[in-house]
Amino acid sequence: MYNDLKMNIVQIEIDNGSGFCFGVTTAIKKAEEELAKGTKLYCLGDIVHNSMEVERLETNGLVTIDHEQMKKLHNVKVLLRAHGEPPETYELAKRNNIEIIDATCPVVLALQRRIKKQYESKLDDKLEDKQMEFVPESTSVGSQIVIFGKNGHAEVLGLVGQTKSEALIIEKFEDVKKLNFTKDIYLYSQTTKSLNEFHQIIEYIQSHIDPSAKFQSFDTICRQVANRMPNISTFATRHDVIIFVAGKKSSNGKVLFHECLDVNPHSYQVECADEIDMSWFEGVNTVGICGATSTPKWLMEECRDEILRKTN
Repeated sequence: MYNDLKMNIVQIEIDNGSGFCFGVTTAIKKAEEELAKGTKLYCLGDIVHNSMEVERLETNGLVTIDHEQMKKLHNVKVLLRAHGEPPETYELAKRNNIEIIDATCPVVLALQRRIKKQYESKLDDKLEDKQMEFVPESTSVGSQIVIFGKNGHAEVLGLVGQTKSEALIIEKFEDVKKLNFTKDIYLYSQTTKSLNEFHQIIEYIQSHIDPSAKFQSFDTICRQVANRMPNISTFATRHDVIIFVAGKKSSNGKVLFHECLDVNPHSYQVECADEIDMSWFEGVNTVGICGATSTPKWLMEECRDEILRKTN
């Protein structure tokens, strides 16, 4: 079938910088440790945004559930993935005597605490102003806690939950124009968002904020993730064709794949080896394989082996 194609592949390289980030690695390790004990373990949401890895763990006994299903559980163990959860999830676990195996990424956990502290400070200011019966023109009473992130994403839901759902979400640069620039703005970011776009948003707010209002931004983007963007771009320029391996649900995957595509138009995203089209490699000498922070190394290796199998 592939004999008619001219295959000259002399090198297939897997990017050393691709693969699970620290938070995902920790979550999967905790899941495997619990499963090895032979006890039933539930996971609230997909442990990672990669269907192949989820399938592997479910084969080993992990049971993926949603929030509605968790409400019906009692006296069991539930793993919270790296994305983190809002306070309501912990309250539910306490009521239902559920043992939490908390795999929230330390970077996300620190961000949750920071936003919660800001929100509680806002409430304290409200109370103080009410007692004084005086509300100045610029005050935290009308302040906006803003999160640059994907609406509905598990991490963002956990962050917004720290503010009793009062935080505002902006998904892209254009959304920043909807903010009220006469009120104080405290800007945070989902840990896996683009650093460049975050800086564009900061610059726009700085140039439009009312002189009477206060603006503070907090760079909460994970550097392990952010540093992959320039690194993966460099990797993509070194090869004729790029195979980017990532789950369709992965936000980080979307960002990194576009980094590849921007510098190498012969970049293709696949979720597994079966999706590889061998016609992509006609007349090609070098192939680079890379992935998202939710992509396991074994899956990238499978893609490499599939290409080798069909070209030898």
